[in-house]
Order: sequence, then structure tokens, then C-alpha cells
Amino acid sequence: MRLFLTMKHWQLFVLLVALPIFAIILLLVIMAISGDFGFFLIGYPVVMILFISFLFGWLYAVGTSLYKRLPETEKMNLGLFKAFLTIAVLYNLFISACVFYFVLRASSGTLTDPWSHLLLFTAIVLSQLLYIFCIFYCFYFVARTLKAVEWQKPVTLGDYILEIVLFWFYFVGVWFIQPRINKLFDTTESA
Repeated sequence: MRLFLTMKHWQLFVLLVALPIFAIILLLVIMAISGDFGFFLIGYPVVMILFISFLFGWLYAVGTSLYKRLPETEKMNLGLFKAFLTIAVLYNLFISACVFYFVLRASSGTLTDPWSHLLLFTAIVLSQLLYIFCIFYCFYFVARTLKAVEWQKPVTLGDYILEIVLFWFYFVGVWFIQPRINKLFDTTESA
């Protein structure tokens, strides 16, 4: 996990944004050229699992490592962060499985039972609401922890609201957040 803390911002951008986009485009091009949808059906979940691993691995590494450096006056619940991050990962795996299931059923022509689709749709909507709550909490936790470690004093929502937005829009935020994380861990390790 230390790798995520020491990567440069551009390296993390390549890992979190450029690589998944390139992989999806490559899968679509291969599918268009070959006309074989099966390759995309197998490749898409693999790309999603790798993307999930990178993004949530970064959040986990930052959250747990910064938690150890929190000032004593700042109380945060690391167990809740880990639980919500686990739920977010499981949700993403569930959605990847649902996409695989629907595409497989649609390609075989067996997508006819409306009640099972309604039930699955309801499960997806409810799990999406839970996922949104969990991921917001994870962004809140990591942003608050980052700011509290930087300032070494208690922080309020107004102090770290920008960091929440930067974590939410990580494809832009990584350029601003990762250098700060690098600085915290470079300074701590050399001191």
C-alpha cells in the first residue's frame, strides 16, 4: 500500500484514469473489428475489477496511513471507514456481475421474464443508494484525515470541503491531492 502514498500525481493519474479508459477503448475496438461481443463480455469485468482495485486501494492506503498520524484531539472511526469501503468494493463487483448477466442474457435471447428484471432493478437502485452513502463517507473520512494531519489540529467541514470535492472528482483531484500526500510521507519518513 505504500506504493500509493509515494506515487507521483501523474503516475496515479495514469493508473486511475488513463489506463482504464485506454483498456475500455481497446476492448471496444477489438469488439468492433472482430465482431465478437464475447471478448468485451469477459474483458469489461476484468477492467472494472482492476479499476476498483486501484481506486479503492488508493483510498484505503491514504485513509489508513493518515489515520495513524492524526492528532490526539481528532477522533475518527477507522473501522467504519473500512466497512464502508468494503461495501463500496462489493457494490462495484455486484454491478459488474449484473452487467455481465444482462449482456449474457440479452445475447442469448433469454431476457424475457419482467418480474426478475424488476427485482434485480430494485436491488440495483437500493444498493446504489447505499453505495453513494458509503463512498461519500469514505471521501469525507479521507479528506478530513488529510486536512487534520496537515494542520495537526481539529478541523471543521469548511476546512476540508474542497478536499471532499477533489476526492470525488479524483481524475482532477489527484493532481492536487497526491503532491500533498507525497509531501506528508516524504517529510515524515526523513524526520
